[in-house]
Amino acid sequence: MDQLFEILKFILPAGIVFITTYYLVKNFLNHENTRKALDIKLANQTIITPIRLQAYERVVLFLERINPSSLVMRTNKAVSSPMLQGELLKTIRSEFEHNLSQQIYMSSKSWDAVIKAKEETVKLINVAAAKVSPEANGLELAQSIINVSAQLTELPTKTAIEFIKKEIGQEF
Repeated sequence: MDQLFEILKFILPAGIVFITTYYLVKNFLNHENTRKALDIKLANQTIITPIRLQAYERVVLFLERINPSSLVMRTNKAVSSPMLQGELLKTIRSEFEHNLSQQIYMSSKSWDAVIKAKEETVKLINVAAAKVSPEANGLELAQSIINVSAQLTELPTKTAIEFIKKEIGQEF
């Protein structure tokens, strides 16, 4: 019994020291890992943030470029109504394809707003084209597009831009 008591006198303090040391080292290593992860995240943010802002800028520029009145002014040529409609839709598609890669840096909701604005703008052009005869000239289609867009309470491109501005304000 005395031998057991003698052994416990050495093992018990050594066990307490071991357990205390284990938890201290474990907490220290966890804290260091967390700190390193935060340092890496901060370094990434300093690189990614300007790229993300540039992506948002490019998408807002895309939305401004496909705004119906802006689009009509840029592509209005002395052509027939169907040819102008095709040119407008081609321009929208081309601009969209040019900016497809920006979705990597944007939230899903923002990108969905961009897609919806593009689709609604295409729909607006098609609705305006249906209101003019196929024999009409491009000027009549341009006027119809402006009239249809004037009837909307808010343009789809403006709605998407406002959504993006709101998101940027929350994130940055």
